Amino acid sequence: MTFTMAPAEIMSSPSTCHRRQQALLAWSEFAVTGCVRHPYCRRAKAVFKELELKKDPYVVKLDQREDGGEIQYALSDMVGKRTVPQVFIRGKHLGGSDDTVDAYESGELAKLLNISVKDDL
Repeated sequence: MTFTMAPAEIMSSPSTCHRRQQALLAWSEFAVTGCVRHPYCRRAKAVFKELELKKDPYVVKLDQREDGGEIQYALSDMVGKRTVPQVFIRGKHLGGSDDTVDAYESGELAKLLNISVKDDL
């Protein structure tokens, strides 16, 4: 399935919350759902900054949306967790903050994003 709408259009479309969330996550190269001040959300977003990507992840700020609770409920149906953050790469669920950090440290995140990273040597 190919999505032609931008993330903002997807999130404001009249379809159900669950369908909007699925469309967004499939459309985005990488997305983070979470809350602005939550420490684990900040930790997951920091991983993407560390990679010095050409673009930032699309972040769904659940605590700043009127339908944030609905989206979080839809996420729990999709991935079996209500915790934040939840990270998606090319429509596939990577996991939460710990999973994102582990994938970064092992080099798996760079592979998923098709990027090369500098060695720490």
